[in-house]
This record gives sequence, C-alpha cells and structure tokens, in this order.
Amino acid sequence: MPAKVAINGYGTIGKRVADAVEVQDDMDVMGVAKMKPNYEARMALERGYALYATTKDALPKFEKAGLKVRGTLDDLLKEVELVVDCTPEESGYKPAYEKAGVKAIWQGGEEHSLTNFSFNAAVNYTEALGRSWVRVPSCNTTGLIRTLYPLDAHFGIAKALAVMVRRATDPPDSKKGPINAIEPELEMPSHHGPDVQSVLPKVNIHTIALKVPTTIMHVHAVSVELKRATTAKDVLDVWRRIPRIKFFRGAEGVASTAQIMEVARDLSRSRSDLYEIAVWEDGVHVVGNTLYYFQAVHQESDVVPENIDAIRAMLQVEKDGKASMTKTDASLGIGA
Repeated sequence: MPAKVAINGYGTIGKRVADAVEVQDDMDVMGVAKMKPNYEARMALERGYALYATTKDALPKFEKAGLKVRGTLDDLLKEVELVVDCTPEESGYKPAYEKAGVKAIWQGGEEHSLTNFSFNAAVNYTEALGRSWVRVPSCNTTGLIRTLYPLDAHFGIAKALAVMVRRATDPPDSKKGPINAIEPELEMPSHHGPDVQSVLPKVNIHTIALKVPTTIMHVHAVSVELKRATTAKDVLDVWRRIPRIKFFRGAEGVASTAQIMEVARDLSRSRSDLYEIAVWEDGVHVVGNTLYYFQAVHQESDVVPENIDAIRAMLQVEKDGKASMTKTDASLGIGA
C-alpha cells in the first residue's frame, strides 16, 4: 500500500512537495490544508487534490469563496501516516500532529530544536529511519551541504567560508524587499553556518549573507581550506559522482542565474524547477590547499527531493538511502 501523506501549507514549497509525492509509486497525497481560500487553494483543487481548511473558523471563508473543502486539518490527519508541514515558520502545528499520532516533516524556517534532527538524504538517511519528527534544512543550507559533504568525505575540510548572495523573495511575492538596495545580514555568523553543522557537526564553517533585489536564485561564493592537496579536476571528478549537482560553464554563455534558469526552462520540468545545485565548472579553482567555487541555488525547489526521501526513511518504505535517492531522482528527472 502506498504511504498516505498530507501536505499542510500549499505555497511555494508545499505545492512542489505535493506534486513530487504524487509522481512516486510508493506514496499518495491524501489532501492539502490551507488557511486562506486564495488562488493557490483553487489551484490545488484544479490539480485534483482534496482540500482541507486548517481550522474550523476558516471553513466559512472557503464556502464563501466557492471552494469545496472536505473538512479541517484535524480531519485530514485522521487519514494519513505523515504530514509534510510547509506552513510559515513557528505556525505551531506540532501539538495537532502529536494528538493525531502522525509523523511530521518541517522545513528550514523552523529551528533545529523543534525536531532535534535535520535531514539530508546523502548524509544521514539511515539515522532518519522510523523517526517521528524530522526537519529538512533551508534551501541555502541544503545547497551548502550538497557540495561540502563530498569534499569533507574525500579531502577533509579544515575550514570553510561561504558568502551567500540571497534573493530578496520568491517570484510571486510583491510585498518583501529590498527593492533598490543591498542588505547585509549583520549577525555573525549568519544562521546558515550553524544550520549546516546541524547535519555536518564536524565541519568548521563560517557564513556571511546579504540580500539583493532579485527573485531568481541564491548565489554562494565558497572558499574551503582542504586537509589534503588536490586539483580542480579532482574536485570536479568527486562532485560528478554525487547526485543532485549540475554543472554549467560561463564559457558556454551561462554566466549568470538568468541563463541557469533558462536552461532549467529548457529541461521542461514541472514549473521549470532546478532541484540540483548549480556549480560553475569553470569557476572552480584550487590555490595551494584552498578551493574556491561558485554555486547557485534555486530556492523554490532544491529541498523537494530531500522531503521525498525523508518520507521514505521515516515510514521505512525504503531502508537504503541510495535506492531512495535514485528513485526520487528518476521520478523528478534529476540527472536527465
């Protein structure tokens, strides 16, 4: 029997996770929960998902909007084994999940302390087997883990510095900024470094972040002091053996995030999503024992495959991490 999954929150991440669950042959979306009867709620119905209101108080709003709901989140939780929480941070649904006796996955906006376990399929899949509460770190953290983990495994990392140029907001959001400014995150380190360490506790990393007025992608400029001498070719060879990393070349005209997303559109995936971390192949350099590289993160989608693998691990649908990743990647066209 396919695993029965609910999606609480059908926004930027929630709708992508829902669609990714639906293309798996070992799990089904039993319904999605929304707080407001907005256009995304209508789209959920049009895509064939059972729609639920998060609270009883919200039911009249959906009725007034002409959107048919099957009940509340509490009703949906009675039908499932696991809920993927894609609501805004600190929404506070954990007691409802505990009461219903269902497992839950949260996204990177939440603190690590909510679950005391942050997940990355390549790093700690086995440790997630059978767990009740799991957190998938943020898009930026996931992006750093994807490239740093194989470096640490093959060469050893003495220390790393990542300067993250962050998009201001997601494409459909017209309320956030900055609009005509560059905004540094004055906290040191930015929260991303400690977040990486929630999955890779032994990696010595410092992170600096700033926001810029774009909605397309994040860009990371990373320098890594390696414990073992190597070459740019050796680093690239290691990364080529790792799933969920995709290479681009500035020499071929892919010189910015705009061209990367154009390639993503040409791949004809759902919503033109780039689940992989984009690495500029000709931007990888080694000087002495220090590696320098640039990578870009499609903030709307890179955590989606991690959510699918987390579902399999928690429900023990698949006990082998590599097998789960292979299945997830094939279903989403990753590596194609």
